[in-house]
Amino acid sequence: MTAPGLGPVERPRRRHRLPLACALAALVVLASCGGTSTSASTTATTGSPGSSTTGGTAGPVSGSGVTRWSGSPVSQTAIPLGDGKVSTAPEAGTVDSCTSRFRVGGARHSGPWIDAAAGTWNATTKVHVEGSNSWPDASHAFTLSGSERTLATDDLPVGQPTGNFPISTTDPAYQYDTNPNSVSAQSFRWTVPADPTAASAPSCVGLGPIGVSTDGVVIFDALDAAGRDAGAHEIQDSCDGHPQAAGIYHYHTVSPCLPGVSSGPGSSTLVGYALDGYGIYAERDAHGNLPTDADLDACHGRTSSVTWDGRRVVMYHYDMTTEYPYTLGCYHGTPVATGPNHP
Repeated sequence: MTAPGLGPVERPRRRHRLPLACALAALVVLASCGGTSTSASTTATTGSPGSSTTGGTAGPVSGSGVTRWSGSPVSQTAIPLGDGKVSTAPEAGTVDSCTSRFRVGGARHSGPWIDAAAGTWNATTKVHVEGSNSWPDASHAFTLSGSERTLATDDLPVGQPTGNFPISTTDPAYQYDTNPNSVSAQSFRWTVPADPTAASAPSCVGLGPIGVSTDGVVIFDALDAAGRDAGAHEIQDSCDGHPQAAGIYHYHTVSPCLPGVSSGPGSSTLVGYALDGYGIYAERDAHGNLPTDADLDACHGRTSSVTWDGRRVVMYHYDMTTEYPYTLGCYHGTPVATGPNHP
């Protein structure tokens, strides 16, 4: 199933089709002129170890400006489980999903790192897919020209490894997740506004790509094919990535391999772009903590001072969190591609 400008969605592992026969439409985003970026620049990267691309801002930038987030820090050993936190309207701490019908798919069995009684999962004891495969020909280019930014990627991680997929029957991860899919190069190209503006109302996020990270890997929302917390249930490799049925390698959560994502206290790092043009940041307070849902709005973002295309500006942006939904809960701006609409 292929969406115009979007690519195949994450289908159930057993090759069932998604239950909705939805027509996915690509929305043309009109060029905007918010004034936060005026000069054109191009950043292109091919697969050399340790290289990265951030479309104008590389690595850590000026700090988050936050002494302490208002929410209590989330421990990697007790991350709140996101199962059931799917909404049909913007709501903090949930995914406003473009589909509300899910089928069996994803991981086959829940692992011992999930404490259903406590409603938490432990990222430090969760198994990872074995293997370390490099992609020397990986490439992506984020091109800024006037009022538009082009996000082009082959979806292979630059300077980062992937695990062995399909998951081998001898891999300990196989007893929980039998992912039969292989990682394969894609050809994604989206044109988003260089200076995004808020839509008249937030909109839902669909299955499939909702953004692109700064290492060229696409970002999916927090749900697996069964509508559960993908970070908790599905088994990923050491960079927290895995492929779906069409070979699209992707992240659902904060990948530890993203350039600058583990920067120290007070850092603010651009780690990706959402498909409405807004930046996705990893921001830490003075104590080194990422924000929580309590610090962010319904779409998982906030307005604050960030570095954007080399300039310090006050603008809306999304924040990555250890807590579900991890990246986006909905689109604050107008996306250039959407998933299935609500039935």
